[in-house]
Amino acid sequence: MKRFIGFIKKEFYHIFRDKRSLFILFGMPIAQILLFGFAITNEINNVDIAILDHSNDVETQKIINKIKSSPYFNVENQIQSEREIESEFKKGKVKAVLIFEPDFSKNLVTKKVAVIQAVTDATEPNVANTIANYTAAVIQNYQLQKKQATISQVKVDVQSRMFYNPELKSVFNFVPGVMTVILMLVSAMMTSISITREKELGTMEILLVSPLKPFQVIVGKVFPYIFLSIINAIVILLLGYFVFKMPINGSLFLLMFESILFIISALSLGILISTISDSQQTAMMLSLMGLMLPVIILSGFIFPINSMPMPMQIISNIIPAKWFIIIVKAIMLKGVGIQYIWKETLVLIGMTVFFIALSIKKYKIRLE
Repeated sequence: MKRFIGFIKKEFYHIFRDKRSLFILFGMPIAQILLFGFAITNEINNVDIAILDHSNDVETQKIINKIKSSPYFNVENQIQSEREIESEFKKGKVKAVLIFEPDFSKNLVTKKVAVIQAVTDATEPNVANTIANYTAAVIQNYQLQKKQATISQVKVDVQSRMFYNPELKSVFNFVPGVMTVILMLVSAMMTSISITREKELGTMEILLVSPLKPFQVIVGKVFPYIFLSIINAIVILLLGYFVFKMPINGSLFLLMFESILFIISALSLGILISTISDSQQTAMMLSLMGLMLPVIILSGFIFPINSMPMPMQIISNIIPAKWFIIIVKAIMLKGVGIQYIWKETLVLIGMTVFFIALSIKKYKIRLE
C-alpha cells in the first residue's frame, strides 16, 4: 500500500512539474467557459445603424431618441438620401437603416398611421431578422406610451426590407464561414503537424543542414498545403455556386487573391505553432484548442461580434478569420471592390508578415 501511495505521489509531482499539463488541466477549462459564456449569444447589442429622416419633426425625433437610448442600437450617422444606403452597407459599418416617411407627424394625426421602413444588411440573416424584430419592439413600446399619453389610437407601421439576401437564406452566411474554417484547418493545423513530425523524428535538423537553405526547406514543406488549400477553396466556391446558389457578385479574381492571402496567413500561423511545439500531439492540441474554437466563436461566423463584451471584441481583432469572413461576404454578396475592403486586406497582410517574422526569429533563419 505504501508503494502504491508513493507511486501516486510521484504522478502528482510529475503533473505539477509539467507546466503544459497544468495549463491544459486548469487553463483550458477557464478559457473555454469564458469564451462560451460571453461569446455564445443570439442576442444583439450596440448594432450600428443609420437614420434617414424625410420628415424631421417632433415625433421622429422622439422615436430616434428612444432608439438611441436602447441598448440594442447605436445610431452611427444620419444620411440624406436613399442613394447612400447601399454605400453605407458596402462600407460594412452600418447593419441597418431606418427610413421615416415624409410628413410623419402629420400622418399620425390625420391618418392615424405612419410608416417606418427598416432596411437591413442581410448578409448575416439571423442578425438582420433580429434587428427587424428589435426595431418593431422599440416602435411598439413607443406606440404604447403614445396611446397612454394621448388616449388616441395611432399606428406606426414598420416595414422590413432586406438587402443582398431578401430570402434570408442561411446558406449565404454558412458558405463563407465553412470556407474559412476548412482553409484554416487544412492550412494551419496540417502545416504545424507536418513540421513537428520532422522535429519529432529528428529529421528536421538533417534537412536544415542539407544544401537547401533553411528558408527553402520551410517553404518546400508548406507549398503543397498552399496548393491543396487553393483546390479546397475552389471546390467550396463551386459547390456554393452550383448547389446552394450562392452568388458571386464581385470580382472572381479578387476573391481568389484574398483567399490565397488568407491561406498564406493561416500557413504562417501553422509554422508559428510548429516553432513552439515539440511533438505532433502538442501541435494538434494548440491547433484545435487555440485556433478552431476562436475561429468559430470569435470570427463572427455564428455569433455577432458587436454583442460580445469589449474584451472579446478586442481579442477578435487578432483572429485572421474575422477579417477573411468580412472580405468574402463583401465580395460575394455585396459585389464590392478593393476600395471597400482594403483595410481588411492590409490587416491580413500585416498578420502574415508578423507570423512569418516570429517564425523566422524562432527558427533563426537568416534570409540572404
